[in-house]
Amino acid sequence: MRRLRTALIGCGKVGQIHASALRDLPGSELVAVCDSDIHRAEAFSQRFGGRAFTDVASMVLDASVQVVSICTPHPLHATSAVACARAGAHVIVEKPMAATLTDCDRMLAAARGFGVKLGVISQRRWYEPVRRMKAAIDAGKIGDPALGVFQMFSWRDPGYYRSDPWRGRWDAEGGGVLVNQSPHQLDLLRWFMGEIEEISGDWANLNHPDIEVEDSAVAIVRFRRGGLASIVTSVSQKPGLFTKVHVHGTNGASIGVETDRGATFIAGVSSIAEPPLNDLWTIPGEEHRLAEFQDEDRARFATIDATSHYHALQIADFLEAVRDDRPPLVTGEDGRDVVAMFTAIYRSRRERRPIGFPLLATE
Repeated sequence: MRRLRTALIGCGKVGQIHASALRDLPGSELVAVCDSDIHRAEAFSQRFGGRAFTDVASMVLDASVQVVSICTPHPLHATSAVACARAGAHVIVEKPMAATLTDCDRMLAAARGFGVKLGVISQRRWYEPVRRMKAAIDAGKIGDPALGVFQMFSWRDPGYYRSDPWRGRWDAEGGGVLVNQSPHQLDLLRWFMGEIEEISGDWANLNHPDIEVEDSAVAIVRFRRGGLASIVTSVSQKPGLFTKVHVHGTNGASIGVETDRGATFIAGVSSIAEPPLNDLWTIPGEEHRLAEFQDEDRARFATIDATSHYHALQIADFLEAVRDDRPPLVTGEDGRDVVAMFTAIYRSRRERRPIGFPLLATE
């Protein structure tokens, strides 16, 4: 297998997960790391390998980098992605793709203009119970997706928001639970249900008085194929309870996944302690398989480090997409769709009306 010369920007918490994958995957040679703090970059380099840099363009050119993983705070994604694309490197960026649609469009335009691929991390698409759901939907086993439900009842304590200076601020993070904790499940909901027609939503800060952004949000989604969905997402439940995505079909069958048990894990701080599982499966003739699926997934979970395993699977897919000149499973356009979803909820609250799609940048 031809190894691609890879690099990482942003030597923080989630960067550790990306760096481990880029160091260990057989299709990757980690040749450089970059951070605005040279001391942090050098320490990261000593741990994971690669040369330490503070300038993105210099890193890509001097180290002959082909693929870059971006793990900086959300509002900084676009500047690094555009610089990488201009220098000729393909880019995979941590979720969310950006904090604004304007930045998403800058990134997409740069990728198209300079002929590079752009992907966005949504590693829960690789969870076996999630892929099982997608396969059942694509096979028509529930009829058409008619009603989706995304519920997150999680928790973040004050120490979490103090752990990095950019957390909990509109200018530095771009938002709260919608921007930081919810993109994975927003992506799954959109992946399962199809193109969006409109979103109505609202948000609040229920019990985190020391942060500016929302800790809870609700929304109603209408899809172009006629389906509906509800969203209730929050990090104000102590202790964290669960995160689930369910889909109910036109033939009456229902399928679902509990992607996270308790509070969602914090990259570089905590790990995934319990396996993601299908928690709902009423497809005619397959109702008995729910226990079988759960047993399979619990057994698999015992053999892997789920905190890093699924990131590695997605990064491997992106490297293969570069080598094979095909789209990655999660594209830049998919990442923009998620940003459009949370942007629509913010706009809906501000303007007190449903927000139609496709959504254009207005920032």
